[in-house]
Amino acid sequence: MPASYAGGVTYRDGDKFMKLGGRVQMQYHYSDPDKGKNDHEVILRRLRPYIEGSVHPDWKGKFQWDMGEATDGNEIAIKDAYMEYTGVKNLKVYLGNAYFPFSREDITSSKHQQLVERTFVGDHNYGSPERNVGIHLHGHNDNKKITWRASFAQAAIDPSNKKLDFDTPVNKNSDFNLGWIYGGRVSYHPFGFLKMSQGDFKREQKATISLAAYKWSNNDDVQNLSSSTSTTVDTTAAGCPGACPVTSVTTTSASTSDVDDVTGYEISAAYRNMGISIDAEYNRFDATLKNGTVTSGIYKKGDTTLENWSVEGGYMVIPSKLEIVAGYQSQDADGYDDQWTRASVGVNWFVAKQDIKYQLTYRQSSNVNGVSKNADENELFAQAQYVF
Repeated sequence: MPASYAGGVTYRDGDKFMKLGGRVQMQYHYSDPDKGKNDHEVILRRLRPYIEGSVHPDWKGKFQWDMGEATDGNEIAIKDAYMEYTGVKNLKVYLGNAYFPFSREDITSSKHQQLVERTFVGDHNYGSPERNVGIHLHGHNDNKKITWRASFAQAAIDPSNKKLDFDTPVNKNSDFNLGWIYGGRVSYHPFGFLKMSQGDFKREQKATISLAAYKWSNNDDVQNLSSSTSTTVDTTAAGCPGACPVTSVTTTSASTSDVDDVTGYEISAAYRNMGISIDAEYNRFDATLKNGTVTSGIYKKGDTTLENWSVEGGYMVIPSKLEIVAGYQSQDADGYDDQWTRASVGVNWFVAKQDIKYQLTYRQSSNVNGVSKNADENELFAQAQYVF
């Protein structure tokens, strides 16, 4: 997240400064799936301190880590870790681990989301690259009605045929597929610049529309050998006269396969006015596996077109204090039997705008993971947030 959007406490001495801040999100999650047992848990969804500062004009740095994502031997997950140069008019240059310019919802900070959890379009598990290590450019024209971003970086994919899961190589595991990614986005703001934040606190008319795209390619440093089952199907036409040539198709079923390349496209829009906040986004990803015979999860014969779309909206019943929200999202892939859909409703109570808030979201899912029978799920999320 760019430093200009952050809170925190700043200590300044001339051009030199240091800013300390962070966020705590405590979450209760209850799930009731068609298959399996009901489950509920209380977790620290995010525990993210950060340090930001500068000792030289036009330069500053930021380091943010997450202790809420600690798993197994990984006690800390690195998030933002970059140096920023602002010495060129209307341009910022980030060197390090920072957000890739794809998916408005993904780029929008978790502390500024209307629903407790991001939808398909903003989820790194389903095609959004999130943070990557490289060079990231942010620019705009003089009145900021046109903004743009571009990046060239190294990105990792955590191989799972049920997902298209991007992760930063800073926190990589040994089985991650590493590769290079490049892409960009351009946005138009007809009524003036609209920040990456959901909810309408200012009650001013703002709007934006964005286009984005990227290309990721495996650099072949990691090759995973996974257990699989191959099936050969005789497709010879019945009743063929005489000696017919036998044709067959071999398909491979595996839970984990190496991804060869991914191309992503985005169109998104947002509108704010009189307490109303609406965000809509459509993403498409064309992904190919190294093994062209794999039919599993989202893939069919080694390929998939993964499509996500989402519409979210909210209205401030009490300005800057109480917001009712709703959303609908859908995901489809070549390997799915049917579309995976989610409908959500909720309420947000702002004690101190986005700094202290309580959220409640109910989500109903149908055809989870593209399975058409007995694959529905009901979920309840309750989250308390403190930002400092």
